[in-house]
Amino acid sequence: MDEPSSEVAAIIRKYALQNALEYDGAGQTSSVMGRVMGENPDLRSQAAVLTPHIARSVEEANAIARESGLDHLRELLATEAPEALEKRQKERRTGLPPLPNAESGGVVLRFAPNPNGPLSLGHARGVTINSEFAKMHDGQVILRFDDTDTRVKPPDPAAYSMIEADFEWLTGRPADRIIRASERMPVYLEHAETMLETAAGYVCTCTAKAFSGLRKQGVECPCRQRAVERNLELWGEMKDGTTAPGGAVVRVRTSMSLANPALRDWPALRIQHEPHPIVGDAYRVWPLLDFQSAVEDHLQGVTHIVRGKDLMDSTRKQTLLYEKFGWDYPETLYWGRVKIHELGAFSTSEMRAAIEAGRRTGWDDPRLPTLLALRRRGFSGAAIRAFWLELGLTQKDISVPMATLEALNCSEVDSDAPRLTFVRDPVSVTFDATGLPDLPAVTPAVHPDHADRGTRGWPILTGPEIEVLLEDDDIETARRTGRIRLKDFADASISSAADATLISAERLGRTPIVHWLPVGFGQPVSMLSTNGDLLEMIEGVLESHDHVAGTVVQLERVGYARLESTEDGGMQLIHLHG
Repeated sequence: MDEPSSEVAAIIRKYALQNALEYDGAGQTSSVMGRVMGENPDLRSQAAVLTPHIARSVEEANAIARESGLDHLRELLATEAPEALEKRQKERRTGLPPLPNAESGGVVLRFAPNPNGPLSLGHARGVTINSEFAKMHDGQVILRFDDTDTRVKPPDPAAYSMIEADFEWLTGRPADRIIRASERMPVYLEHAETMLETAAGYVCTCTAKAFSGLRKQGVECPCRQRAVERNLELWGEMKDGTTAPGGAVVRVRTSMSLANPALRDWPALRIQHEPHPIVGDAYRVWPLLDFQSAVEDHLQGVTHIVRGKDLMDSTRKQTLLYEKFGWDYPETLYWGRVKIHELGAFSTSEMRAAIEAGRRTGWDDPRLPTLLALRRRGFSGAAIRAFWLELGLTQKDISVPMATLEALNCSEVDSDAPRLTFVRDPVSVTFDATGLPDLPAVTPAVHPDHADRGTRGWPILTGPEIEVLLEDDDIETARRTGRIRLKDFADASISSAADATLISAERLGRTPIVHWLPVGFGQPVSMLSTNGDLLEMIEGVLESHDHVAGTVVQLERVGYARLESTEDGGMQLIHLHG
């Protein structure tokens, strides 16, 4: 694998040494990655490439701590990177330039989802970027539900409240205005009629196939020649049920000679016979998105539109419509596609299908990229915002690993996450302690960086025999290497199930450190974890604690997890990330 530049290598080593010092020789790759990316956000796109280098540097730093002690780590940091001896919170750049032609207090932006499900990580980009621009310019953000399509993406009545809650969780405040397009149908129908009265549009009764052929050839549709009066008659027949679904559409009169065929007399309204879940069958003619959105943007005073570059044709269509009405089109900015490797390309419709088929347990299934699922796992809204703000508004299509978001989340949750021990699939081992008559007290910190939070109140261990819980892999390590270090307690050896001995209260050499629990100090707990497309339940024993459901904790040598209440009144863990 290619080695990082000397500058990047120095940053990695600095934080690896710092992390090993803070965690007594048990530094973690994910924590170091978060700090490296926090100092140099430009490295986020290289997270997958840098991960093995960071892991190697972390192991080297941990080895220094084991072999030479923590004082030597301090000496190295004092020489190589003295600033790293003091943790400092680095202010993240937002990556957003000021909006063009923006007046403070006069900026109005909008985030306009289709309410066919809750918001996903992809939707979070629109929420984040628009709300940040509004904050920068003392402006407003409209949350507008574009819910006039009952055919392709029928609205889900439950999605409205889910999206409002997602928006508020992500931004920390509700939207300045909330609009449901389906409740404003009379406005769109009125503007459609005005368009017909001024000959800016016409009713087209050609079949979709026939019009497509004419449009490709740049030939005008015969319906274009109808008088205004006849168009209004046909409009009335569309609304009163005389015309069957598919029998007519209202088109914006542009030009059949435009270079882009998509702009030639594009459709604005059509007949839909599917009842709307909110307003029922009160209307037969419904606006298509480009028409409805354009009219609403004008009426709500939207000054700036931020959208994906794949919607550039929508901008061109709507600009032509604005010209018909004599309106000024908003400033428009674009972003390119972002692909997150591990999440694939699940659409809301595909996620719904997976839920209905039983392949997912619900919108908060940990395998889904919904904000509900990410929040359930323990991702911070601040980390998700930072993820999108640092990617900014580049129009370049990019791919990033999930590790980029995880590193940001680690930086956000680490300082608040209390430490706990979770022994997976525990095995009880009884150690002969007669060689250590004075057993040391075990007083692990609630958080290694916050002494004021105190210690975790482990029981005092006494007696000639000490019974503890270990993971099977750590027992195998002891048999293979000759000894292990029970973290914060003692070195020990395990030759067989009947031959386990505590050796020394002091750590001897490079003894591998393992986590453990005294028997009786903990409770059985399940941890829900994702493994690709699988959802796994890992059984284990979690250290006794008094933390409430919803708390994000760091499990020793396992990673971050969130405590969650169960239906029977108990508690389980949801694995977050390493």
